[in-house]
Amino acid sequence: MTSPRKRALVVACAGAVAAALAAVPAANGAGSARAVEGLNGPRGLDIGHGRMIVADSDGVISEIDRSDDSAHKIGKVAKGFGSAVAVAGNGDVWALTGGGHGTLYLWSGDHKRREVLDVGAWQKRHNPDPYDLEDKAAESNPYGLDAVADGVLVADAANNSVIHVTRKGKVTPIARVKTRTVEMPEGFDDPELPPAGTPIPSEAVITSVVQGKDGAIYLGELRGFPATPGTSQVWRVEPGAHGAVCKPNKPTKGACTRVADGLTSIVSLAIGGNGALYAAELSKMGWLAAEMQLEGSTEGAIIKISKNRERMRELSPGKVHLPGGVAVGANGNVFTSGPVFGPGGVMKVG
Repeated sequence: MTSPRKRALVVACAGAVAAALAAVPAANGAGSARAVEGLNGPRGLDIGHGRMIVADSDGVISEIDRSDDSAHKIGKVAKGFGSAVAVAGNGDVWALTGGGHGTLYLWSGDHKRREVLDVGAWQKRHNPDPYDLEDKAAESNPYGLDAVADGVLVADAANNSVIHVTRKGKVTPIARVKTRTVEMPEGFDDPELPPAGTPIPSEAVITSVVQGKDGAIYLGELRGFPATPGTSQVWRVEPGAHGAVCKPNKPTKGACTRVADGLTSIVSLAIGGNGALYAAELSKMGWLAAEMQLEGSTEGAIIKISKNRERMRELSPGKVHLPGGVAVGANGNVFTSGPVFGPGGVMKVG
């Protein structure tokens, strides 16, 4: 019963939030607070080395000129659309294509695109998911990135894991998140779906990753079918840990521990200079509600999680719609990209 809807989600994370939610209309007034306009389904967003970089749904990777808030194409990923970008400490740009055969690229100082890794092929061969619920352990949908000193971290939504990739394409598994049992939410008038309250095993669907200044790595969940609101978690992996397993039934044990719970459909994470975390929620009602076009389901959120991880606060309530990414500038300003379908842009929140 869970398979068709969970499959829709995995496709979504691969680059088809477009395929799963293609019929979701853009929200009226979604761009009223945009700092940058004219983008096509903006998704991944990152700020670093004085650069703001964004990935569009058509695969175009652009840099935002903050002097006039215009977007300038720096390249395009091959074989699909861009789901994520990350700016390295030296200004180089990493980019990722969505899809079951997601590929990792790097633009270096010579402005030439270089393929670093076929992520899907590597996961299938070396790192299948032992906790997969659909007998598709080799499935891969890389979705999120964060540049680190010795390469880049890749969040793989279908594989429920994060890996580290060097510039030469050497891969190290960092962490994997086990499944969690959730309840079918209310509000769905669909005879094909289980009744509200039905317990359902649900995969994490890791869409996002970011490294803190202390070397700890944070992972964010979208949450698989039935996308129950309030069941997305944020995990912390100890600095230097490899092969960690994050366990919802034992969230305080081991090298991976839970630092936040109660979020919904996380698609991006960022960390500020003061150590606060920022999570972009695709839809406050959950991705399934958005896929089914329920009223109000295009409203997303940017959530600030305090440095001590004890408080959460929504930034710019009511102004964020189907966000693709969140990023924090050197001065502490917080930006988000979206909506992830059709005309969009980048706006400041908070």
